Parts: sequence; C-alpha cells; structure tokens
Amino acid sequence: MKRLYTTRGLVLAAAVLAASAALAQSYPSKPVRLIVPAAASTPIDIVSRVVAERVGLELGQPVVVELRPGATGTVGATEVLKQPADGYTLMVTYMPMSVAQSIYTAMPFDLRKDFVPVSQTVWSYNVLVVHASAPVRSPQELVSLLKANPGKQTFPSGGPGTPAHIAGELLKLQTGTQALHVPYNQFPQAIADMLGGQHGFMFAATPPMIAHISAGKLRALAVTGPSRLAALQDVPTMVEAGFPDFVVRDWQGIVVRSGVPADVVQRINAAIRKAMQATEVRAVLAKLGADAAAGSPEDFARLIEAETARWAKVAKASNIRVE
Repeated sequence: MKRLYTTRGLVLAAAVLAASAALAQSYPSKPVRLIVPAAASTPIDIVSRVVAERVGLELGQPVVVELRPGATGTVGATEVLKQPADGYTLMVTYMPMSVAQSIYTAMPFDLRKDFVPVSQTVWSYNVLVVHASAPVRSPQELVSLLKANPGKQTFPSGGPGTPAHIAGELLKLQTGTQALHVPYNQFPQAIADMLGGQHGFMFAATPPMIAHISAGKLRALAVTGPSRLAALQDVPTMVEAGFPDFVVRDWQGIVVRSGVPADVVQRINAAIRKAMQATEVRAVLAKLGADAAAGSPEDFARLIEAETARWAKVAKASNIRVE
C-alpha cells in the first residue's frame, strides 16, 4: 500500500510538472493584462505604455495597459492577487510601493512575499525646482533659505511615500532643516500650485517639469540621479551641487503574483530584456528623463529588498506614518 501511494505521488508530481511545462511552451496564447497602479497621464502611466507596447511585440501578444490607481499601489495589487497564477496578469511596481511597506500601518499585501519580481524596466529621476521668482539659484542657496526660515517653506508631492515626498524628507534630514510637506491626491494640482508660487520648492518627476522649466516658469536647481540627464544637460546633479549622499532614483519594474510557473516568469523576463534594449524605446525614455533598465528576476528582487530597507530608515528618522 505504501508503494502504491508513493507511485501515485510521483505520477501526480509528474503531471504537475508536465502541465507547467506545457503552459510555459504555449505562453502567451492570448493578450496579457498589465495592471498599472497609477492615474492616467502620470509619468508611471506614460512610461508603462511605452514598455507595454514593445514587450507585447516581443511576446507576440498585445500587452493591454489597465489603470488601477489608489492607495500607493494597493488597489492594483489587490486586483492582481485575485487573478490566476498563470502569467496573464502582470503588474507595474515602482519605488513608492517599496516605501509603503514602512509607512502604512496596515498593508493588505507584502510586495516581497505575495509577488514574484520579473524584471526592472526603467530608472527615472526627480528634478529639484523652485518658482522662477524665488531668490535662490542652487540647492545650497535653498538650504540657506530654509535655515533662515525654519518651518515656513512648504514642498508638495503626489502623496506620502512618493519620490517627491521622500526626496524632500531626505533633504531635511541631511541638512538639518525644516519644511512642511503638503501631500496632494492629484499630482497635476501639486504642479499647478507650484507654478502659482504657493510652495517654496519641489522635487518633481522630470517629464511634466521639462516644459515648465524651458518656458521659464520654474527654475531647475538640480536633478537627483547619479549623473546629468539628457533632457536637462545644463542642470547639475545633487552630488555635483555639494550633496555627496543625495541620489534618489525612482524605478519601475514588472512583477507577477506568487505561484506563476518559473518558466513563464523567464519567458516574460526575456521579452522585457529584449524590449528594453530596443534603440527606439531607449530614445523615447530618454526624452522623458528616464533610462531603460532590465535584468534578471534575482536582480530585481535585490533592488526591491535594498530600496525597502533604505527607505524604511528614512521613514523612521522622519517619523512618517500613514493610518
């Protein structure tokens, strides 16, 4: 009897492996959904559509973008976790989702346990801006202004844990200054108020800022990347401006829910890596102030782990908590 059960177990295991292999070989046989946990026309949405179109070409099936904004990725993540673990529902994850693990008192998912990293797709960066009428022309002059007026300057963001928020908190920590964070539910309104001169400074995603900087409505003081951006070649990095430890890189990547067969994950990874090597994709991203980036699932897992740990320290030091 024991031998019979053992035999049945082996047969069942073989059947599962065979089914998994068959799924991987036929994948994808229909369009793939890409859940983007962001609002329309945001930098995340814009970049995701560029990536999705090319990845779809590499997979041989359309990758259909579906926006599910809300609660720093929670709405989108919840939708993905409801779907079968077959690789036909992908999700864009981004830097604020790694921050959310530390600042929200209750999270319905764990980014590192409930999802499997497939590949990073891009790096993107923020630019530190002030209103054109502001009496500062460098990050150092901004710090002097903040020190002379403790707690009187404000900086907006698209919400707690976003790059604009975290970068502002990092500036305060590194310089010992005080400024009031003003979160917005709608990022375009934050930009509008910045253009209206209602805030002292802002770390903002590069794409929507370029036109305002070119028009002379906002003054760019520095970018937060490790090197200058092609779209803003005349603007120094924060490191060049005298802040050696100030590099804030936003990132995007693609994950699937746990349980998706490893062969399917590798198939999607290969498509992403090939897509991000395409010259036309890199050119479009460069105009948006972003850099193509792709690697192995293990590479992306290490990035998520490192970013989660890094921003947890900043959140604790800045006492950032969201109920």
